[in-house]
Amino acid sequence: MKQCNIDAIYHGEERYSKLSLAYKTEQEHQDIEKAISEATKDFALTPQIYTTPVSNGKRVIVIEFHDDYDRNAGEIFDKMLNILGIECCE
Repeated sequence: MKQCNIDAIYHGEERYSKLSLAYKTEQEHQDIEKAISEATKDFALTPQIYTTPVSNGKRVIVIEFHDDYDRNAGEIFDKMLNILGIECCE
């Protein structure tokens, strides 16, 4: 797996899942966007996505799924993390 400086935090409740990915560089941002596109292409779910600044010069992109009756978000998030080479998620 490639070296990754992206921090990942997961939060989930019934039919709701959120993955927050904190990044610092434009290349990391582009890598995240590509991973989202690749991981979601085979699913009917469409995530809500937004980006916001956080501390230490990082930004965070948040990917949220609402009304995930079939619980596909977990599989989608696993694919994203695998594509990005992230082995640990809080």
